[in-house]
Amino acid sequence: MTKLLIANRGEIAVRIAQTAAELGYVTIAVYPEDDAESLHVRAMDEARQIPGTGAAAYLDIDAIVQAATDTGTELLHPGYGFLSENAALASACLKASINFIGPTSEQLAIFGNKAGARELAAELHVPLVPGTNNDTGLDQVLDFWDQHPEQGIIIKAVSGGGGRGMRIIESRDDIEKQYERCR
Repeated sequence: MTKLLIANRGEIAVRIAQTAAELGYVTIAVYPEDDAESLHVRAMDEARQIPGTGAAAYLDIDAIVQAATDTGTELLHPGYGFLSENAALASACLKASINFIGPTSEQLAIFGNKAGARELAAELHVPLVPGTNNDTGLDQVLDFWDQHPEQGIIIKAVSGGGGRGMRIIESRDDIEKQYERCR
């Protein structure tokens, strides 16, 4: 039977495991010592302990890929959060001959950079909301606001990921403070 390692914890790992089991896959959990009694560990067919504690343990790419290799895993599902948007995990899976369930490492690298993703979308003629396509300085943000004063804007960190580094601006007076928080 095909083995699927789920590199996540909690409710999302349990839901992925339930669906995978319905499809006939053997499910494998990873967990640090302090998660040994967690529901996601008990909900899967197999479980492998990884080093570390707490949420940080689920960011250890080498340990996760080693657990997958040690268990003969063919598939690795990252769940969401943690390493789900991490190009290095997708690349490590490829090197270990493990199929990563998600975008390729190249795609993750492109779309992990908002400016690069926006440039690619423009090249492909995908409709875009007004915005800038590069690392924008404070003066450019202020100019952009002046061109779109009634709309409000969102400042995004170039490589924030998962909603991190996004700042909603509803007043010109907030721009400088929010810009600095976003850097």
